[in-house]
Parts: sequence; structure tokens; C-alpha cells
Amino acid sequence: MSKEELERLNAALWAVKPSLQANVPIAELRITLEKLTRPAPPDATIQPVDAGGVPAEWVSVPGSGEVVILYMHGGGYALGSVASRRSFGARIGRVAGARVLLLDFRLAPEHTFPAALEDVLTAYRFLVADGIPPAQIVLMGDSVGGGLVLAALVQLRDAGDRLPTAGVTISAWADLALTGDSMTSRANRDAMHYPETLALLAATYLNSADPRDPRASPLYADLSGLPPLLLVVGTEEVFYDDTIRVAAKARSAGVDATVEEGLDMPHDYPLSAPVLEEGQQAVERIGKFIRARTGVSVAG
Repeated sequence: MSKEELERLNAALWAVKPSLQANVPIAELRITLEKLTRPAPPDATIQPVDAGGVPAEWVSVPGSGEVVILYMHGGGYALGSVASRRSFGARIGRVAGARVLLLDFRLAPEHTFPAALEDVLTAYRFLVADGIPPAQIVLMGDSVGGGLVLAALVQLRDAGDRLPTAGVTISAWADLALTGDSMTSRANRDAMHYPETLALLAATYLNSADPRDPRASPLYADLSGLPPLLLVVGTEEVFYDDTIRVAAKARSAGVDATVEEGLDMPHDYPLSAPVLEEGQQAVERIGKFIRARTGVSVAG
């Protein structure tokens, strides 16, 4: 571990955290998160696309093959954008040998539950209808995007759709009821999140719906029959128990679920790969997992 890299990253995150308190208007929260955006690398090609009525962007880099990663960004269902994930999309596409479709799903409060999930299902079905075999599709997302991955897999299974070959989550928010022990025990260790802000974001998206509805909180879903899962989480974040509990429930249902714990790592730490050695190592392991699931040869 590079102690200096981690210290610099944590210092930067803690400096921003006060601006993410629950009393800050959503419009300002959106601006704050967008300021953290890294530009896409020069060799990345960004192409807007209408994914069955949902705006999205293709991100491709040299070496991108036929595999497709359908990626959902984080942001508490009310924040975030495809622009914020172009850089990471290029990075994960490079190690996975894949094209990445960044989904610009609808956000609350303008569009409430289950709008975001509906957009993911629409985009996946668009890919399949466009001739991309499910065996070459991976669903991936961070934070609420990770929750959307799990919820979408459950909904696709229940609807009888052919499932993608795998799902990857990073720091998944899988329980909008906020019942995980880490939501309180790690609140003072998490460099990004206040439980009060998360409660506000959850209420904004749910719009009086049940926070334990599996479409919003896949922790409460029947997880049987899902494809292999790779669940990445940092040990210092409030969402830690969401991942641990989902993994345990998935395994008890017979699902191949692998947890990748980042020791001492903050929320979404693989997204900090440009400045954090452990982040890049996690990215490479995600790439190896995707290549193994999709039959793309692993370099080296």
C-alpha cells in the first residue's frame, strides 16, 4: 500500500465532505460532485447513443472488443452523470477489453422510484435487441449504480429475460432502509457520506415507496439464479455491510458471489485508480473477472 497516496486521497475527500451535508440543496450537491470529475483519456472515443429511449454514451478505447459493460454511475439516485464516469469507463474498458455503455438514467427528484431501474432494464433490452449476446454483456455500477445492477438482475430474472454473464458492483448501496451496522459504526470513518444525507437522498428517490421494496433495495430480494457477482467494497465506508450482507444472501441462494475488500479503502476506491495504487489493482482484478466471464483472453 502507498500510505502517502491514500493519505492524500483521504485528505481531499474529507475536505469536500462538509459540502455534502443534508442541509445542502440537491442542485449544489450535484455541482460539488461534478467538480470531482476526471477527463477521459485522449485515446477514448465518446459517442452519444439513444439506448431504447434512454440517453447514454459509448466509451471505447483501443483494444475494445465485442464485450459490452453496461455501467450505472453513483450519486444517490439524485446526483452524478455519465460525464463523471467517462474516465473510469475508459479505464475499466481497457482492462476488460470491452466497450462501455454509460447510462444517463433519470434522476430524482425530477423522476422518482422506479424510474432509474426502468431505464437500466430498457438499456439492457436495447443491447440484446441490437444483437449483443447476453453472454457478452456485464452489468456494472458504483454506489447506487451497484444497487441498480443487483435490482436489474433480479427483475430480468423474474421477467424471464436472458441474463447477462455477470454483475460487478463497487461500494453498492443495496439497502435504502439504511439498516446496516456500518451505517453508524463507520459514519465517522467514511470520508464522503453522512447517514443523514443518505436518508434524505433515499427519501427523495423513493417518494414514499417502501425502502425495503426489492426494486429499490435488492438486499431484500430473492437472489437465487443470478449470474456470478464480483462485489467490491472499502472497509472504511458506511456501505460496507450492504455488500457483506448481499454476498452472504447470494451465496446462501447458490450464487457465485466474490467479495473484494479494500483494506483501509474509502468509498468507490477503484475510481481513484489514477492517484491510488490500490485503486488500479482493483481495476485490474475487475478486468480479469470480466475477461474470465466473457471468454476474452487475459494478457500476461
